[in-house]
Amino acid sequence: MKKTILLFCLWILSPGNTVVYSQGNIEVVKDPRINELIKKQGEVIPPATSVQINGYRLQLFFDSERSKVDQARMQFAKSFPKIETYVTYSAPNYFLRVGDFRTQLEADRLKAEVGTTYPTSFIVQEKVNLPRID
Repeated sequence: MKKTILLFCLWILSPGNTVVYSQGNIEVVKDPRINELIKKQGEVIPPATSVQINGYRLQLFFDSERSKVDQARMQFAKSFPKIETYVTYSAPNYFLRVGDFRTQLEADRLKAEVGTTYPTSFIVQEKVNLPRID
């Protein structure tokens, strides 16, 4: 048996013999949701529409429950309607940050003003939107 296989291999590899390849068809079977994912990944996401600069915000509150952060946000917005509020998520917590301050001194003024209501608030440096001009 081994001799037969060896002779067959030598016959195929001999210089006078040629190997013929035939064309075939390939059928791709896939979940139709894959096309939706490819389309979504290929979408162009426009850049942020507002100009951002290096600045400061005041972090007032954080919690793992979004409802508590939203409640603190509404409470702050009632007292300070002209100051922007931002809720961000970084696992496992939601963070309530307020203001778009160019300098740390501006953020310190607000911190002093809300210090009794939010005693654990602190200033964070991050990209902020251009402050509102009244």
